[in-house]
Amino acid sequence: MKTSPVYKHIHFDEFSATPKYQQLANSIVKAIEDGKLQVEDVLPSINELSFEFDICRDTAEKGYKLLKQQGILGSVPGKGYFIKRVDVNRTTKIFLMFNKLSPHKKIIYDSLVSNLGEGASIDFYIYNNDLALFKKLLNNTPTDYNYYVILPHFIEGGDTAHQIINTIEKDKLILIDKVIPKVNGKFSSVFEDFESDIYGALEKALPHLEKYHSLKIIFPENSYYPEEIVKGFTGFCTDYAFSYTVVHDISAEPLKKGEVYINLMDNDLVVLIQRILESKLKLGKDIGVISYNETPLKKIILNGITTISTDFEAIGRETAKIIQENSQRHVHVPFALKLRSSL
Repeated sequence: MKTSPVYKHIHFDEFSATPKYQQLANSIVKAIEDGKLQVEDVLPSINELSFEFDICRDTAEKGYKLLKQQGILGSVPGKGYFIKRVDVNRTTKIFLMFNKLSPHKKIIYDSLVSNLGEGASIDFYIYNNDLALFKKLLNNTPTDYNYYVILPHFIEGGDTAHQIINTIEKDKLILIDKVIPKVNGKFSSVFEDFESDIYGALEKALPHLEKYHSLKIIFPENSYYPEEIVKGFTGFCTDYAFSYTVVHDISAEPLKKGEVYINLMDNDLVVLIQRILESKLKLGKDIGVISYNETPLKKIILNGITTISTDFEAIGRETAKIIQENSQRHVHVPFALKLRSSL
């Protein structure tokens, strides 16, 4: 099979969470922007791409289809694909890195992508709360990105994360969800204030909490969740005279009448609900449940689970605004309380 000269301009990053069809499209757009591809240049066939890069035909076809929708590629039956135009709007290149991809992080991602539109090229990475992988990905990344959008949560070593983050040009840096102490310079952020936000949300729930005497937060050991959540929780309990406990293992915690449980992890919520159903305690009367982070399922489980949650869509939307406006600012996205029958 004859090797196409276009191949040297197409790159796939196996560490990237960006779909491969999008990486294919991004590579071709970059080659056009760099003057490496011109009008009428012929591209490899879908079968050739699939063979050369060991990707499925659907991936290659989807990448070409995306470029056709943008008017960049043309095709002639029997002759294949070619560059139709090179007057593409220069894209904003974004390096995006999340600690993990959960339903809530997906909302942020989808909101960011939809609000940025076609004017942005996003390379997306997941570091699995691992500081070593976080450093490796940042150290190995190209330096030609316009923005580095980072969601920084770590299970261990997070107190040194600022050292690698501080190597990024601050006018290109946007921290989302959480601001890391000791990150210096004039950078942007779209953040939650975990301590004050959970305190404020619990204050709004106070009329419903007053029928209970004790609050317990399920905060697993070795969690990536910020300790500020516990600080806000204990501060509220102290100020409003609730007895309180920080529970590490809900499976071993005795359930008693008059208690409210606040869970952070959805796995813990499943265990908690199962144990409540097995007991004689009536949810919303004898025992209360508040779950961290809103999901559609929590609206219907046991007639509704009360949630404390930030607006994840707003995090993506506000991040996109900072990029589109080329501005530097800090945007606080507060928690909201959704009262349901579990309280």
